[in-house]
Amino acid sequence: MRFRIATATAVLAMGALVSTACSSGTVSGTSSTTAGANGCVSGPVKVGIIPKLGTDPYMVTVKNAAEAAAAASGNSDVIYTSPSDASGAAQIPFVNQLISQGVNAIMISGSDVNSTSAALKKAQDAGIKVVSFDSDVASGSRGFFVNQADTSLIGAQMLTAMGDMIDHEGDFAVLSSTQTAVNQNAWIDTIRATLSSDPRYAKMNLVTVAYGEEKADVNSQKALELVRAYPDLKGIIVPAGIGLPAAAEALSKNGYLGKVKLSGLAPVSLVKQYIATGNVQDVWWNVPDLGTLAYHTAVQYAKCQIEPKDGAKYSVPGLGEFTVGADGQVLLGPPTIVTPQNTDSFPF
Repeated sequence: MRFRIATATAVLAMGALVSTACSSGTVSGTSSTTAGANGCVSGPVKVGIIPKLGTDPYMVTVKNAAEAAAAASGNSDVIYTSPSDASGAAQIPFVNQLISQGVNAIMISGSDVNSTSAALKKAQDAGIKVVSFDSDVASGSRGFFVNQADTSLIGAQMLTAMGDMIDHEGDFAVLSSTQTAVNQNAWIDTIRATLSSDPRYAKMNLVTVAYGEEKADVNSQKALELVRAYPDLKGIIVPAGIGLPAAAEALSKNGYLGKVKLSGLAPVSLVKQYIATGNVQDVWWNVPDLGTLAYHTAVQYAKCQIEPKDGAKYSVPGLGEFTVGADGQVLLGPPTIVTPQNTDSFPF
């Protein structure tokens, strides 16, 4: 896997800058392009990006990668606009905003499956190509879904990491993001299914699922509530990039980390110190490559160079060839369990 990103410090600094523009968006480039009579864009493609939460370093990294890909291709029209609340309903005005700005393609990470469906279908009716990334929306309201990795594999690897740390025995909990989060719910479904079907996990017990609402302070509070409510708790799976660092810090400061192990998802740089102690394992992938892949997918889709058909193939500069799967899904590649031995391979 290739990692092409500046330090996490720079990323977080960029996140702070982006936070000042969440309601109005940030724009790279000024030219305006309209599709021809056949609905295909022949010149520069204007791409709008709607993340779940604009200040999340993960989403800022996707944005930076898309802007870098746009600049490298000579097509610098990228608009990044997002709500300050991680909900599907909060994303709707920003879909409408991008429609009014005449974008040719929209990249969206869905906060839930259905809330934005009507707005995205309105965009499609206006000739705008829709690509979801990271977290899917209803398939009828988008063409492609650029997924960071196979959904079931991500859930399975988080459970594998937790099982290894607690010797496949005892109580554990899940601290997810929101109750409507598409990808987190799919990963939790995989965890539940694996627990019930794989004998390796017969002695592990999922006691509850809590929600951190995509806020660091809420995740800190919920993590502490879990360990106090379940005194025999051995671990928590935190499938959210904001939640895992917050939970690790809260448990560490209050003397629980070690007694309670953590697995989940987060930028490696934010949990590296806890991975080094053996108390946290992280499941991660190349986030800049996700942004690059989603951007080029949106551009090629807007130009009618690709269609979301099962078995179709297309190439992305620097990343190679990709094959479209069922229902328009494109996979970046397999995730990796981050341990003390391989943390240096993940600069973000």
